[in-house]
Amino acid sequence: MDPIVETFMDGMGTAAATAGFLNQQQGRIFGLLYLSPEPLSLDEISLALQQSKSNVSVNVRGLVEWRLAQRVRLEGSRRDHYIAATNFLQVVIEIMERRFRWNVRQVLAASEETQQALKEAGSKRKKSDASAEFIAGRLGALRDFFQALDGALAALGRGTPLPFLEPPGPEARSAPRRGRTGARWAAT
Repeated sequence: MDPIVETFMDGMGTAAATAGFLNQQQGRIFGLLYLSPEPLSLDEISLALQQSKSNVSVNVRGLVEWRLAQRVRLEGSRRDHYIAATNFLQVVIEIMERRFRWNVRQVLAASEETQQALKEAGSKRKKSDASAEFIAGRLGALRDFFQALDGALAALGRGTPLPFLEPPGPEARSAPRRGRTGARWAAT
């Protein structure tokens, strides 16, 4: 195998292994397909990677599902051949939609449920509670940010300009927080 192609395949395999939705083998297959001037069959991919055809088939199916590869038919051949995606904006949109937007909506739902529970608990109390106000402020900042993020992901999916994402308001930044080292820090 060409050492340049092999270097790229290894790099893509490493990148895929840390992506969280692909495995190393899928990254290597993508790298091979991307630098191949012609569509490749499963047999050709298996030979190049020295992997079983069944293993390659499973991994190629995953790439097709993520729209990182596409199945093509070559005239005169009964075999499926594959090419790598080259429209990276579309790939990123697909990944963002499938991987992150669901999580964003889960955060929004949790925020709304907590806000409702806070309102119900507040109606049972006679006077204002500083803790409840703090929680309401934090929930509002979280909700505002994640609604903006959800809107940005929707805009990305439609191919429209992204709305400006505002940082959380000052109420979310008022309390000191702990960083990874355990030291207190204040947001700027």
